[in-house]
Amino acid sequence: MTYISAQPVLTNEWDDICFPVSPVWLADLLPDYDIIATDRQQLVVGEPLRGRKTIFGIQSADYTIIPNSWIREVIDKVFGKNYEVQIKYTSTGEFSISIILSDGFAIGNESLQRSMILTNSYNGKTPLTIQGQTFTTMTNEGNKPGSSMYREVCKNGLMGWADSFGKLTDYQHWLEEKPKTKDKKQPVKSTQELRKIHHSRLTQEIFQAQLYAMLVGHKKPRPTLTATVYEHLQQRKVSKAEEDLLRKLPIPVQLAKQAQERLRLEERILDASPSYWLMYNAVNHALFNARSSLTLNDRYKLDERVFHQLAASSFA
Repeated sequence: MTYISAQPVLTNEWDDICFPVSPVWLADLLPDYDIIATDRQQLVVGEPLRGRKTIFGIQSADYTIIPNSWIREVIDKVFGKNYEVQIKYTSTGEFSISIILSDGFAIGNESLQRSMILTNSYNGKTPLTIQGQTFTTMTNEGNKPGSSMYREVCKNGLMGWADSFGKLTDYQHWLEEKPKTKDKKQPVKSTQELRKIHHSRLTQEIFQAQLYAMLVGHKKPRPTLTATVYEHLQQRKVSKAEEDLLRKLPIPVQLAKQAQERLRLEERILDASPSYWLMYNAVNHALFNARSSLTLNDRYKLDERVFHQLAASSFA
């Protein structure tokens, strides 16, 4: 089925995405019909601000809607007033929520802030994730969320795609073996498996207790492997022979063109030579700001692939 083209909208207000949302059962709407499709039992209906009631998706009977207001309450409990929020959302009911904290570190002449990225959706296209891992994977396997960084120049959150590897040598070894193993040895399930979400029978109390336990350990900063990789990418300049690397990345042609334009712009803004760091950020900016039929889930999957491919090239 063709997915509706959408461009993420940027906001710094929780209220823009914390509108009422609830299930409407098909059996109540169609009492004289036998509904055979058991995977299509409830409509997910939201009431966006200044908008009509909107049907975002149709789900099975045991599917639990996770309202953004539930997430907001936990974030406020964990971080109090010591954070800023940046949200990108689509009219089709997908949400990327960046929790921006005050501490950070420098990459070259830039200052990055520590952040946390959560995704959610009401259309079933983008699952509930924390730092690139699904909520169900983390609860079932006891995984801890990785890191992310907020970059003011492009106003984008950067996911900590390398954090699950622990040591730089482990990550480099995985990059070397990756073409041979077809991604089968990645230690932590990531966005490659994000569609396998089914948070069924979750109550608000259970969900918020689990989410709080996952996030509370991130109140204090800690060293991350991804930050080390960022520093390496920043120091690795793009040579003449590598200038066509953007065209070889696993992204649509139109997004590659937009990334090329963004790369040139940031070179001028920062008065810097092209580097793998700027190239990655240019692609990240194109992915999360362009109008496209890609879901937010698809955009994160491509962002992860680009990060690993550029890292592999930079270490070669």
